[in-house]
Amino acid sequence: MAGRFFDEWQVGDVIAHAITRTVTETDNLLISTLTHNPQPLHLDHEAAKHTEFGKPLVNSCFTFSLAVGISVGDTTLGTLVANLGFDEVKFPKPVFIGDTLRIESEVVALRESGSRPNAGIVTWEHRAINQRGETVCTFKRSALLLKRPA
Repeated sequence: MAGRFFDEWQVGDVIAHAITRTVTETDNLLISTLTHNPQPLHLDHEAAKHTEFGKPLVNSCFTFSLAVGISVGDTTLGTLVANLGFDEVKFPKPVFIGDTLRIESEVVALRESGSRPNAGIVTWEHRAINQRGETVCTFKRSALLLKRPA
């Protein structure tokens, strides 16, 4: 099992996830159409030419979801009871087609579950970073994780 149990985490633990991903035009097109997002800034190269960016921006929902997905294998795979929430989602820099993203996860809080003696809550700050070293997405994720079986 790849994920860690609640009692295997400490505040300050940082994981630099091994998986990286180059964002494709297909990724951007699919997330935009699957979510019924008609924003020309994501889908229309001609319209995007006339923006300050000069080209389409990748839909931020893709960037956020990719960061969550890449983090799962090292954080919650096999130990998750439930995701409890996402907070403070920010996109400080744009993502463009062709950018390669890597993800880091840092434990920022731990607490025992008040209702489940076999579980606890871990809060991570996840960071998506492009090939230029720019942070393009940050957010906090809280999850209820099982404790190591006795």
